[in-house]
Amino acid sequence: MYRRLSAVLFPIMTLFLIGSVYWGYQEHQEKNSILIKAENQYQRAFHDLTYHVEQLHQQLGNTLAVNSTSQSYHRKGLVNVWRLTSQAQNEINQLPLTMLPFNEAEDFLSHISNFAYKTSVRDLSKQPLSQDEFKTLKTLYAKSEDISKDLYKMQEKVLSDHLRWMDVEVALAKQNSPNDNTIIDGFKTVDKKVSEYPEINWGPSVASMYQKRTINMLSGSMVTAEDVKKNVIEFLGREPEEIRVVENGKGTEYSSYSATVTEPKSGRKLQMDYTQRGGKLIWFMDSRDIGEKKIDQREAQASAEKFLDDHGIKGMRAVSYNMFDNTGAFTFVSTQNGVLIYPEKLTVKVALDNGEAVGLQANDYVYEQHKRSIPKAKLSKAEARKALNPEFKVANDQMALITNELGEETLCYEFLGSINGSDYRIYINAENGVEEAIEELSPLDKRTSSGK
Repeated sequence: MYRRLSAVLFPIMTLFLIGSVYWGYQEHQEKNSILIKAENQYQRAFHDLTYHVEQLHQQLGNTLAVNSTSQSYHRKGLVNVWRLTSQAQNEINQLPLTMLPFNEAEDFLSHISNFAYKTSVRDLSKQPLSQDEFKTLKTLYAKSEDISKDLYKMQEKVLSDHLRWMDVEVALAKQNSPNDNTIIDGFKTVDKKVSEYPEINWGPSVASMYQKRTINMLSGSMVTAEDVKKNVIEFLGREPEEIRVVENGKGTEYSSYSATVTEPKSGRKLQMDYTQRGGKLIWFMDSRDIGEKKIDQREAQASAEKFLDDHGIKGMRAVSYNMFDNTGAFTFVSTQNGVLIYPEKLTVKVALDNGEAVGLQANDYVYEQHKRSIPKAKLSKAEARKALNPEFKVANDQMALITNELGEETLCYEFLGSINGSDYRIYINAENGVEEAIEELSPLDKRTSSGK
């Protein structure tokens, strides 16, 4: 009986054993294949990064080497600097550096990219590089050489010692380890050097991109948590059972207050953020469940406009509309003397089941709101229209103040129209007729903008 049973089970168990060994081998091969592929990708990204930083250094040198009046070559050189810096940033993003402090170097490359782009897009024949900009280029040339040399040293070490990037990933994943790794130490050294660079004059257009909004930009007196509770009651038009207020960034120039109101019976939660200086509402969200859509865009827009009016936000005009999950989001901008002021924008979210406002995002409106001295247009509307494509069919036009690619507020003619089956907003500079911006619109945006 035992022999008979063994004769049957032994071949079966043998097959199972062979099958499990084969399966384990296959799993091991697949795992190795994935690891090899990841390692090759990391190695390629690192060597490309080293190459592109060296090319960046050379391109900065070439741009400085030509005559100071060679605007066409300056433009070409700066475009190449922007391209190379963008490639280097992309390669950094492909490396396993998320847990490694490499922020200073990434931020430095970001500044170079924006400096090169914003300088190259302007008309250098009319506004050539200034002495300060040449000085900045010389500083970037010297500092990029330092970074390039450090990366090449790392590259030589990686190649000579056959270092693996997968070991970097493992070392970074071990939170309590000292991270004693040649590659990690190399990147830390680069980042530390960049953090010690002296202040660089990037120019106002680039500096404005990194300018953080602080309470010092606002007017009014400092408010307390109790003041915020009073603001919440005024905003809601009633006194809820409980208002919880938390101070964010206490003692810093970025401090603000977050208020939370919870309805005990329904569990409905309302959340609001207020500035500490002036106590202005910058964000509101009602987390209630929203039912099926019952109102159209016109009714929703009327509700959004009433919501703003009820809370003392006057003179706003809807310029765009988006619909998502039975809610409609309207973007409004301020107006001054009939001119749309795009820097002062806010968004109101409306529930399409009953038209109730359930959200507000007003950061731009609160921080950018001030009385502006709007210049007179040097070009007539007819002269500005000459800059448009002859096939562009204009449906509506108005004056608008926008922030252009250089970060400058610019008065424009805003032309709403269509071409090639799509709708667009095109902004023509009211001083020189340059096309400052173009934006493709959805059908909903068109109806909002035209007021239909």
